[in-house]
Amino acid sequence: MASSPDVPSADSTPETPDPGASSEVPGAAATGGEGGERRGRVRARRAAVMAVPATLVLAGLAVLTAQGALGVQFAISGMPFTVTATELDGTGFEQFGGLDTMADGSPNAGDTGGQVLVVTSAIKNATLTKLCQSVDLGGTNLLITAGSGAEKVSATDLTTDSTELTGDAAFGNIEIGNDASTLTKAGVKGPIGVFSQQADTVRIAHLRQTNYATTAGVFKLPGLKLRFSESGC
Repeated sequence: MASSPDVPSADSTPETPDPGASSEVPGAAATGGEGGERRGRVRARRAAVMAVPATLVLAGLAVLTAQGALGVQFAISGMPFTVTATELDGTGFEQFGGLDTMADGSPNAGDTGGQVLVVTSAIKNATLTKLCQSVDLGGTNLLITAGSGAEKVSATDLTTDSTELTGDAAFGNIEIGNDASTLTKAGVKGPIGVFSQQADTVRIAHLRQTNYATTAGVFKLPGLKLRFSESGC
């Protein structure tokens, strides 16, 4: 189809611009005619439209993260680790089901498809006495201990993804059967339609967990010791 003299087709050879044309508005004609102004407006509109989706995506992610709808996500190694403590005390407790995913091609995937069904526990503020964490590396264990002295281990915005948790537990003002997307006690929201529970306070004596992931806003470990050991926690 023939193009307008003012709007060259994609296949046509551009004309040499008039030396007196302004470079401040790309696409404007040297004579300042109507066709040049129209092309300038079209290009400006295209640039604005292209910028809108990126802005909306960034704003949406920021809102979701602030609301706790999106947590910090990372590919798990697929190697479980053991965590024990003589006592855990916390305020702002939530718990719901989740799914952790390993990196593509992980040798630890086995027949799981690279995914592990976990129970996510979130605590707004927590203290732990005599914390021990160990990872079985096959023939030896990487062992971490802390909080064995007068000062306890402390954490804020603590989350753990576990496949097993044991201990003697006591909860204050507990709610059982919430939809995970409506949780409010720890500032974390789980998937909609998932069973969950939350409480104002939690205390677990003789805590023992099998975990696949842990995150925290701040994690303070007084008296930290890291070493290899024949035995784990």
